[in-house]
Amino acid sequence: MTQDVRAVLDRAPMGRLQIAAIVLCILLNALDGFDVLAISFASPGIAAEWGIDRAALGFVLSMELIGMAAGSILLGTLSDRIGRRPTTLLCLAIMATGMGAATLAGNVTELSVFRLFTGLGIGGMLACANAMVAELANARARSLAVALMAAGYPVGAILGGSFASQLLVDGNWRDIFSFGAWVTALFLPITFLLLPESIGFLVHKRPANALARVNAILKRMGHPQTAMLPEVDANAPKASMRQLFAPRLLATTLLLTLAYFCHIMTFYFILKWIPKIVVDMGYAASAAGGVLVWANVGGLGGALLFSALSWRYPVRGLLVGAMVLSFMAVAAFGQGQSDIATLATVAAAAGFFTNAGVVGLYALIAQAFPTPVRGSGTGFVIGVGRGGAAAGPIVAGLLFSIDLGVPAVALGMAIGSLVSAAALLCLQRPAVATA
Repeated sequence: MTQDVRAVLDRAPMGRLQIAAIVLCILLNALDGFDVLAISFASPGIAAEWGIDRAALGFVLSMELIGMAAGSILLGTLSDRIGRRPTTLLCLAIMATGMGAATLAGNVTELSVFRLFTGLGIGGMLACANAMVAELANARARSLAVALMAAGYPVGAILGGSFASQLLVDGNWRDIFSFGAWVTALFLPITFLLLPESIGFLVHKRPANALARVNAILKRMGHPQTAMLPEVDANAPKASMRQLFAPRLLATTLLLTLAYFCHIMTFYFILKWIPKIVVDMGYAASAAGGVLVWANVGGLGGALLFSALSWRYPVRGLLVGAMVLSFMAVAAFGQGQSDIATLATVAAAAGFFTNAGVVGLYALIAQAFPTPVRGSGTGFVIGVGRGGAAAGPIVAGLLFSIDLGVPAVALGMAIGSLVSAAALLCLQRPAVATA
């Protein structure tokens, strides 16, 4: 009897193509990190050029997050239908086009539309990369690989933020989007050449010449070829959004969505409002960008530590702990710091724990959904959850507009992480999904 090629890959050491493709997905997520935060680095210049207040700026900051919500759901579901690889390439094309168009914006409305469009590609990319890495990695490395993929986000923010801060010294906010457009476009040919289709997707979906395509990918990966594909599991969920609300997955879908929604609201309060808060304290825009970079340095540290710990300990327990510490760190961020160095240190601590929580959520989502609906499930959780990302900057902007100070706003926004921890405590221990 021929063994299921997916089970064989789960047990076998990963080949060079698998490792290279996972590294590429990490870089694609790093690209997401810069593209999302480009508007944060640019926000002081945008507010100065067009004379908009904090409440209006909060809506501008949220536009690509709203697009990400739609893109995660629509393009995440598309990846379950046409494949991870073509959907990833489509997302890159959307992102490059949207970033380039932002340089041409003549007013707040035009910029908001372009950021909304860019968000479609970013949201789809998050869903595709999460599913792809889970299906490329073997069983032992799956949680670690997904956590490292999520760690790419702060790497992109750190490197991109360093470039953005330099661009702001001699240029203006449009240069940030121009830089992002060119780098995003560069990844199109690299992804076309290096990223294989998911074998798990091909086995389940059975497109034309599925066996030949699987064997061609196995050969590139350095694994033995297979004589036949396994029989289709009649009980496996179909690639349909409805399956996420069937009794088997309903509680998982709802609790993960609630956890992601609430924590990501806290996460994006920190990432989106740091530059404006620091500028309002009397520092230059380039210094504000530096504080945001340090928040992402902390985020990278949290992601790497969580990745290492996930190799030895259950993800859910680590995640609940990270959420509680995230609440404490974000609340502390708003309690007042006397100088830029102290502010950067506290921002780094907040970034450390909030991003550890995001990384852990991606790893838990990859475990919770089976291959046929992994793209749809990931897309739904991230997509609906991105409502929290969009709400974070808007709610904070409205709270600031009614003259609440930073301490009160930070404490209120930090509560999202506590709600997330409570939702995760209600979640049943997920089975480790087979790629």
